[in-house]
Amino acid sequence: MKLAFSTLGVPGLALSDVLGLANEHGYHGLELRAHPEEPVHPGIGDTERADVAARFKAAGVELLGLAGYVRVAAPGDDGPVLDELRELVWLARDLGAPYVRVFPGAEPGQDPAEADAVAARRLGVGAEFAADSAVRILLETHDSHRTGAAAIRVLGPVGHANVGALWDVMHTWLGGEQPSESLAALAPHLGYVQVKDIASADDTTPLPLGTGILPLAECVELLSRRGWDGWLCWEYEKRWYEAAAPLPGLLADGRRHLGRLLNDSA
Repeated sequence: MKLAFSTLGVPGLALSDVLGLANEHGYHGLELRAHPEEPVHPGIGDTERADVAARFKAAGVELLGLAGYVRVAAPGDDGPVLDELRELVWLARDLGAPYVRVFPGAEPGQDPAEADAVAARRLGVGAEFAADSAVRILLETHDSHRTGAAAIRVLGPVGHANVGALWDVMHTWLGGEQPSESLAALAPHLGYVQVKDIASADDTTPLPLGTGILPLAECVELLSRRGWDGWLCWEYEKRWYEAAAPLPGLLADGRRHLGRLLNDSA
C-alpha cells in the first residue's frame, strides 16, 4: 500500500514546504484540501494549475486526490451542485489527480430515501464527465452517510466505475460499524482509505497514529487479507483543532507506525 497525508493537517503551509515534508518522511503522496482557504482550489487559473502539477512532478510526489466540499445529497436544485462538482473534477483533470472527494451532506429532517436518490442521481451525472476527465469521484463515509451500509445505498444504484467510496475509518467506527462490516460494504467501490486516531467517541481531537482507540491495525489487516493495494491517507484535522499538536513533528512516527501495521499484516 502507498502512504499519503492530507494538507488539512498543515493549514497555511506553502505547497513547496508540504511536498518537502512528504519527501523527508517517506510519504508517497498528498491529498490536497480543495477549498478557497487553500492555495489549490477550483478558482485558480490555468497558469497556477500548470505550476502545481509541475511542482508535484519535480518533487516526485503523487497527487492522490482533491478533498472537495460538494454535498451530493443536499436538498435543492441539481444544477448548482453539478456545476460545483464539474469544476472540482476539471481541476483534478488539470492537476493529474485520480480522485476527488465529495460529501453526502443530507440535512437533518431530509427524507433518507429521497437523499439517497438525489445523491445517486447527481453522482450518476457526474460519473459521465468524470469519465471524460479520467477522474474518479469518491463519496466519503461522513456526516449523513457515515457508515459503509449508508454509503452503499447511494453507490449501489449509481453502478459506475468512475464513482466510488472513500473509507474514513473514524466515521464508520463512530457510526457503530465494525471494520469488517465497513469493508464488506465498501470493497467493490473502494478508492482509498483515510486513517486517523482519536481519544474517544466524545473527543475527536486528532492524535498521533497509534495513540488513540481507532482500530487501525484491524483495518489494515483486513485490507491486506483482501489483497487490496491502494492508498492509506492520514487525515489529521489540525485546521479544526487548534490545541492539536502540529503535524510536521508527528509525520516521522506516523510513517513508522503505518509501516509496522503493513509489515504485521503481510
